[in-house]
Amino acid sequence: MIPGQGGIVTRFAPSPTGRLHLGHAASAIRAHDFAVTRGGRFLLRIEDIDGTRSRPEHVAAILADLAWLGLRWEGPVFQSQRLDLYAEALAKLDAMGLVYRCYCTRAAIAASLSAPHGPEAVYPGICRNRPRHEDTDAPHCWRLDVAKALARTGPLNWWDETAGTIACEAAAQGDVVLARKDAPSSYHLAVTVDDAAQGVTDVVRGIDLFAATHIHRLLQALLAVPTPRYRHHPLLTGPNGERLAKRHGAPTLAALREAGEDGRALADLLRAGRLPTGFSARNA
Repeated sequence: MIPGQGGIVTRFAPSPTGRLHLGHAASAIRAHDFAVTRGGRFLLRIEDIDGTRSRPEHVAAILADLAWLGLRWEGPVFQSQRLDLYAEALAKLDAMGLVYRCYCTRAAIAASLSAPHGPEAVYPGICRNRPRHEDTDAPHCWRLDVAKALARTGPLNWWDETAGTIACEAAAQGDVVLARKDAPSSYHLAVTVDDAAQGVTDVVRGIDLFAATHIHRLLQALLAVPTPRYRHHPLLTGPNGERLAKRHGAPTLAALREAGEDGRALADLLRAGRLPTGFSARNA
């Protein structure tokens, strides 16, 4: 446990679907230092509800990597042990009439979109107005009726350290999934519930999740839970400008650790805004 139980609470919440790399390290260090230097608490949460990809060996590696970097944390808490909380939140939204079952396959959704689209295409609402008496137990996900939800909450704002006060524009993302066909919760619902339950005051995470915050702010209003302060930071990129990721050949912390690198020295390098030769930082 971190000494000094101050009012600041941050967290690092990796998914155990692979090994951590330098980008993860930089984000974890930012969240850790923001809390610890203010006498607060730094929490570790393992987002392991993706049962098909989560692996125990990756959890062990995450713990070893963070300790190697010299970080101290409370936890970890595992999302797979908190499924009842997500079910309770989904039931609350259902009782408000704000969610619906969606039976669409990816192929059906793609076929319904007339314009070219990418992986982030907005769901066209095929199942939105399906009568409840037509619901079946066929494979389905649960979607949030975002327009109806926004009509209930009215205009919302949230705050980011760099961007300032932001008007919530959740409608731009369409009716997002809150519970998947293959998992009891989506990232959006689980992270909102967990941050509230754990008393997170400041969310320190990469700029790639900036857009997701619009949905999280809407869910916070609907579930009547506090809204943290957000501190979205630049991502780390390789020499070719691509975001550091396993698929781009980013070195894993485990590989560096096993090669005998000094983890605390690496952490200090990242704190100073410096990276090993061949890497650079920029806004995504």
